[in-house]
Amino acid sequence: MSEAVKREAVNPYLPSWEYIPDGEPYVFGDRVYIYGSHDIFDGHVFCQGDYVCYSAPVDDLGNWRYEGVIYPKTADPLNPDGSMCLYAPDVTVGPDGRYYLYYVLDKVGVTSVAVCDTPAGKYDFYGYVHYKDGTRLGDREGDEPSFDPGVITEGDKTYLYLGFASRGDKSRSGSLLSVLGPDMLTIEEEPVLVAPGIEYPDKGSFEGHEFFEASSIRKRGDTYYFIYSSIWMHELCYATSDSPKGPFTYKGVIISNADMGIDTYKKADVPGMYGANNHGSIVEIAGEWYIFYHRHTNGTWYSRQDCAEIIHFAEDGTIPQVEVTSQGLNAAPLTGRGEHLAYTVCNMFTNEPEVYIGKPGLPTVKERLDEGMEHPEAFITGIVDGVTLGFKYYKCEGIKSITLEQRGYGNGVFEVRTSPDGEVLATLPVENRNIWTELTADIDLPDGVYAFYFTFVGGASSLQLRSFTLK
Repeated sequence: MSEAVKREAVNPYLPSWEYIPDGEPYVFGDRVYIYGSHDIFDGHVFCQGDYVCYSAPVDDLGNWRYEGVIYPKTADPLNPDGSMCLYAPDVTVGPDGRYYLYYVLDKVGVTSVAVCDTPAGKYDFYGYVHYKDGTRLGDREGDEPSFDPGVITEGDKTYLYLGFASRGDKSRSGSLLSVLGPDMLTIEEEPVLVAPGIEYPDKGSFEGHEFFEASSIRKRGDTYYFIYSSIWMHELCYATSDSPKGPFTYKGVIISNADMGIDTYKKADVPGMYGANNHGSIVEIAGEWYIFYHRHTNGTWYSRQDCAEIIHFAEDGTIPQVEVTSQGLNAAPLTGRGEHLAYTVCNMFTNEPEVYIGKPGLPTVKERLDEGMEHPEAFITGIVDGVTLGFKYYKCEGIKSITLEQRGYGNGVFEVRTSPDGEVLATLPVENRNIWTELTADIDLPDGVYAFYFTFVGGASSLQLRSFTLK
């Protein structure tokens, strides 16, 4: 693909009307593929859709191609009527060169497997992970239910990590590792604990960031990185080992979808976005490493979208925590001049901090559901007095004006800053309007790299933002 048709990547990196959380990224050949569960807009539970796949060239991460449905929920013999949802999957290449999809349905405790000859073709049901006597993992007395499989294959062995461990549930111990044989189904080494949950008595180095869910495994050099969602849910943590069997040692937080722990533009214990559960992993693409994670929209936990950020390893192999941004896979500041859609927002907060999404009255990304609209338009709604919306980062050259496209009922002003508490660089008066209306102001912005924060001050009952434009 030529440079002329390349597009800058943004967060979320898939179309604004797509909801693929729990992203597991892999590079196969010259493309990166994303596998995840499939939410729907305004869904009432997690993961209501079939498995679909997207891919992009490794040298053009702004152009994602829809590969279609790779596995419908009705393909599993346990789910012929589709009444169960497909939870977060993972994919690995078996010793036979085929692609194996591991997943769990939402109301059973067993691990299912599907297989395909290509990364994003039609997967066919293959079988259930089982012990040597044929008993399915999850069915034997004393088994913990399967959940959120993470897999890696080396030689003729596949390492399968499973687990869910919530507060108050003493029947769940954490993430458990089983070793499978070359048929990708039969357990050769029975489950052992590799990451303790909150109720497990010996937490070791995981104290304070105990395992909750979202097991994922990657290898960099000679080191294995176990990525998981901690008991706080919004953060993706990691632990390392020189063996896929462990023992794993907790090392830190890679990202929080509430930006907790980041102190660059706010205090570390103040949320910069409304977060909730998180799931993702790391991957190397064209020599750079990224962390994939998801965010929440529509004011609920059930309409999640995948995002990504570039990460950098320290000399000792540790990963400093990164902040959430609008630039994402672009891995460099976005071009400032031009229009920027509001759904790429990376910071949202009010005068009263709130870590988790779902509280009534908070701003959120939403989409229109007009009849006949193939690709619904996304925007931010719920903007009231004190709401701040942040976007970052942008390389600005020769910028002299800023325009906000907004609608709704509210009387007040939008204040424009390049940091949440910085100097007001422009003020845009708002009046009641029920159609999209452009507000423009001059701005004195020396050339450089900037974040943009828009704070509404005034009375509003249904104010919305579609985009901002720099000229």
